[in-house]
Amino acid sequence: MQDFQYKNGSLYCENVSLSRIAEKVGTPFFVYSHQALRQQLRAYHEAFSDVPHLVAFAMKANANIAVLKLFSNEGGGADIVSAGELHRALVAGIDPQKLVFAGVGKTKREMAAALKAGILMFNIESSQELTALDETAKELGLKAPVALRVNPNVDPKTHPYISTGLKKSKFGIEITRAVSEYQLAAKLLNIDVVGIHSHIGSQLTEVQPFVDALALVSELIEVLRAKNFNILHWDIGGGLGITYDKENPPLPNELAKAILPLLKKSGCHIILEPGRSLTANAGALVTQVIYSKESDVKNFIVVDAGMNDLPRPSLYQAYHAMLPLVENHRPEKVVDVVGPICESGDFLAQDRALPQLLPGECLAVMSAGAYAFTMSSNYNARSRPPEILVHGDLFDVIRERETMEDLLRGEKIPDFLLR
Repeated sequence: MQDFQYKNGSLYCENVSLSRIAEKVGTPFFVYSHQALRQQLRAYHEAFSDVPHLVAFAMKANANIAVLKLFSNEGGGADIVSAGELHRALVAGIDPQKLVFAGVGKTKREMAAALKAGILMFNIESSQELTALDETAKELGLKAPVALRVNPNVDPKTHPYISTGLKKSKFGIEITRAVSEYQLAAKLLNIDVVGIHSHIGSQLTEVQPFVDALALVSELIEVLRAKNFNILHWDIGGGLGITYDKENPPLPNELAKAILPLLKKSGCHIILEPGRSLTANAGALVTQVIYSKESDVKNFIVVDAGMNDLPRPSLYQAYHAMLPLVENHRPEKVVDVVGPICESGDFLAQDRALPQLLPGECLAVMSAGAYAFTMSSNYNARSRPPEILVHGDLFDVIRERETMEDLLRGEKIPDFLLR
């Protein structure tokens, strides 16, 4: 998190004081570093420069159109999982031929939108989905480019909620059934088999699961080519982890070093789908202390951001480092940092040693550039925070704070209740 540093006792993002942003836009807010986002994408391009490749950002991690535009300007594409994400990617100016459509529950309406847009390919996860796509493409007079998502049954050694490559997962097609599924695809007149896909999970902190999974898929590619399938694209997924606390995940160049021999051997165009590793440590959530509470068994710091803004601690017991916006040298206390939401699960940290914080002072909740705003909600009728992009000594509001009117948009009271 080198783009978030203390300067003269104040926490900065690049060359902008976070306190300055707080004074301008209020709290809570999300803030992202342009420099960090760009550097992370460039690290992937450099690491995989020895093979033809596309970095298709998993935009489920952070779907702000300014972030997408930044990546597009750097030659990136996107991994999408809904019609909404397709729309966002196109509005941001991403080339449709740099879009891949994943997800287990694509509807025919979503398929049609992606076909009309001319995306690079669909990652297919079941026989019924394959048939539905064939029918949709036929209605439009088009052929649908597809890769089948193969489930290699490799343990990614991550949180079970974000593990996607085991037999029991809802994702993908068992590798033992892959050949028969490809043969089914070949019989469908409006399907064009162009690739293969696998993705074993998120927040991976070891290289070996990648190697094990890709070795199995590499063997499958050879089998498919022997049966005259033209496998042009190999989507190797994403999932590279980051440092939230004490993790020591591999960097993109370390991952590349381990898997490039397999990728080169395939002769495929390689698609990577990083998400968290591009954006998480490029962002923070800034929140203000409202109150402190003490009891015989717990000390609480109550802040104005909660599980509606950053659900990860409540969902996954996830750790996010916390830094005061202004350094202080007061004694530390072990506290729970909790939000204003009416749930016992509303916490951003538990049993955390922090220097004493007073009402009105602010905290930066770090590593909040991924799976934060995109997972936020309006629970308790709370407005979602603004998003800020810092570029050098400048910052822009790239999403306005929601208003009370935004919370009511689309709702109405029917006439019979007004009589």
